[in-house]
Amino acid sequence: MKLVNGNEIINEESLQIELGKIEEATNSFSIKNKVGEGGFGVVYKGILAYGQQIAVKRLSKGSKQGSLEFKNEVVLLAKLQHRNLVRLLGFCLHAEEKILIYEYVANHSLDFFLFGQANNVKLDWPTHYRIIGGIARGMLYLHEDSRLRIIHRDLKTSNILLDEELNPKISDFGIARIVCGSQNQALTNRIVGTL
Repeated sequence: MKLVNGNEIINEESLQIELGKIEEATNSFSIKNKVGEGGFGVVYKGILAYGQQIAVKRLSKGSKQGSLEFKNEVVLLAKLQHRNLVRLLGFCLHAEEKILIYEYVANHSLDFFLFGQANNVKLDWPTHYRIIGGIARGMLYLHEDSRLRIIHRDLKTSNILLDEELNPKISDFGIARIVCGSQNQALTNRIVGTL
């Protein structure tokens, strides 16, 4: 499968990263590099050989998603390019390992600032306004402006990451729903998201 993104062609081969490079970047998935954990698996901070910081999402072994579906989802997510979305850089599929590689976003998630250890850091009104506007722009892109129409289905403060300037980036598309063609309703047969 090949998809054109701007002037570059995206295919699963161009996005695949060897497991050895990921292990090297994360110091063999060292607990010191662990930055988060959820129902999907564990996220590690890593540094590639040429110095780029990455976030490595190691999906849990119990994932029911097959290899072909995983690769297709990766290629589709790689097409999403917006300043308020976390950018997918690549993936690794090796034996039972399913790993997603994202850009590293330095300032944790919004809930960390609102409810967590950093809630003593007071965000001023202009910063609040910029965060709200960025989230809205990202959602508008997903729902209306991208070639794929995507419903996130689990938008919450822990899925809003903040970069160095506290600009928001929407993350965690694990249960997103792609709406096809002129479809204006997404029919689902199960409840998803965070209660």
